[in-house]
Amino acid sequence: MFFQHVYDKSLAQASYVIGCQKTGEAIVIDAKRDIDTYLEIAQQNNLRITHVTETHIHADFLAGTRELNAVTGAKMYLSDEGGPDWSYQFDHIGLKDGDSIQVGNLTLDVMHTPGHTPESISFLLTDNPASREPVMLFTGDFVFVGDIGRPDLLEKAAGLKGTQDKGAEDMYRSLKKFSELPAHLQVWPGHGAGSACGKALGAVPSTTVGYEKIRNWAFQYEDNKKGFIDYLLEGQPEPPKYFAMMKKLNKEERPLLTEVPKHKKLSEKEFKEAYDKGIKIIDARDKQEFANGHIPNSIHIQGNNSFSTWAGWFLNYEEQFILVAGEEQMEDLTRKLMRIGLDNIMGYIEKVEVLNIALEKTENLSIEEFKSYLGKDNVQVIDVRGVSEYTEGHIQGVENIFVGTLPDNLDKIDAEKEIVIHCQSGARAAIAESILARNGFKNVKVYPGGMEEWNRLNSPETEKDFKIALS
Repeated sequence: MFFQHVYDKSLAQASYVIGCQKTGEAIVIDAKRDIDTYLEIAQQNNLRITHVTETHIHADFLAGTRELNAVTGAKMYLSDEGGPDWSYQFDHIGLKDGDSIQVGNLTLDVMHTPGHTPESISFLLTDNPASREPVMLFTGDFVFVGDIGRPDLLEKAAGLKGTQDKGAEDMYRSLKKFSELPAHLQVWPGHGAGSACGKALGAVPSTTVGYEKIRNWAFQYEDNKKGFIDYLLEGQPEPPKYFAMMKKLNKEERPLLTEVPKHKKLSEKEFKEAYDKGIKIIDARDKQEFANGHIPNSIHIQGNNSFSTWAGWFLNYEEQFILVAGEEQMEDLTRKLMRIGLDNIMGYIEKVEVLNIALEKTENLSIEEFKSYLGKDNVQVIDVRGVSEYTEGHIQGVENIFVGTLPDNLDKIDAEKEIVIHCQSGARAAIAESILARNGFKNVKVYPGGMEEWNRLNSPETEKDFKIALS
């Protein structure tokens, strides 16, 4: 048996290539959209991708299942569980609980494991020449390392009222089914640490059924369903705004993108014409470079592993946009954007200094300067971290507005005051400052050291819901 775990750090998303080396057939589970990764793996290992499948209709990335089908002719095996409201709206081979997929000498048995979503399925893999017993379980967003899939995304991200409570009930029942599996069975989930599909995902790529029954919080509520549901639903991170669009695009017919596109470097004339028309500018440079000088009204999203997530918060799927990035960054940024379906890149520019546009700067504060603003009546200090982070510990007197929802909460910001923003380590604060500047706020300063520096230098108390003193 051939097996390869493919991991996208930008979305903490795992996919899998599994092959029968005797017949040369292979299946890909939960493919990302830039499919050249899987084509290369297959070619290097003398395999043909003949089957593609998904564990559920994904909300956090645009699945490459249909791209692989278009390029390789692989048959698409997708869940028909969950009822008509949760069905894929394009041709596929439907899967139900108890069905099997045969890939050469390998068998993948289907388990319906609702909870994260109604149609969610998991795959039990048996390597028939080696054993008659299954050896691996591919759980998608059902069971993670140290956590389980959240059931509230459909309600919070897609606006489907009442689904989170039903999902929590389903998850409780699905975990009973998981508990009955052999303890030695390897578990390979769909996400790792950093994903918004749960609240406490582990960083290691795989686990076992037995290990999760010992260490995963979800299995400590075996006889306490209410306690389980309450804990499951509390403290979940904010679902990114783009999740609702991913649900739609993964379920319905959509344009396919079978190659990673190359984008044009814009001339000064082309850029200025677009800029004068109000085309959105996304500056992906380092946050300090952005602070030193940036195009007015541009949005700063540093081109790191969180780039696509924040782009999904602040870009829509109809508008064109321009990137400020080095040529060497463009392939990486393009891949990150295409993985969530943001394909409307008009082009890019590398240097802002040569555009003959008066640049703006961001005023960054040292910790001592930041302290001097705290507690003043004419200053509004805002913590732009997530609600659960803020609840766990924050500076006394500082209010919380999550950066992702900032454009919807501008009425909570007093333009007559000086505004000081911080987050955990500076990246989200830099985004927030650019959002506020784009919306006309002039007196905005950033404390880039954030809670990371504050905690290190101020020795906070240790209670869970502590407030950090001003000195």
